[in-house]
Amino acid sequence: MIELYGIPNCNSVKKTRAWLEARGIAYQFHDFKKSGIDAVTLKKWLKTMPLDVLINKKGTTWRGLSGAEKVMADAPETAIELMMSKTSVIKRPVVVYGVQIFVGHDETRLQSIIL
Repeated sequence: MIELYGIPNCNSVKKTRAWLEARGIAYQFHDFKKSGIDAVTLKKWLKTMPLDVLINKKGTTWRGLSGAEKVMADAPETAIELMMSKTSVIKRPVVVYGVQIFVGHDETRLQSIIL
């Protein structure tokens, strides 16, 4: 089963959900705003992708962070703390399918791993 992490009003999440639904592909949606995210999951993600892929430094959440909070994104342990407290700093969506994990709406990648 596909696990899709994000927030419902994010355009990239909406596109990925629509793509999956149009193809009748079941998925489990994990809403960062309602359910948060735990350190164990973030550590697992960081084993397969670097921080600069997982943290969105272009969004409004990033721009609103203090200098000290931005520095937290430089090291895995403090970045995990930052992502847990400010889930909107995580790039979206995060798609987990088996051992494969990727970030962002990417139809080519979705098709290659799912279909």
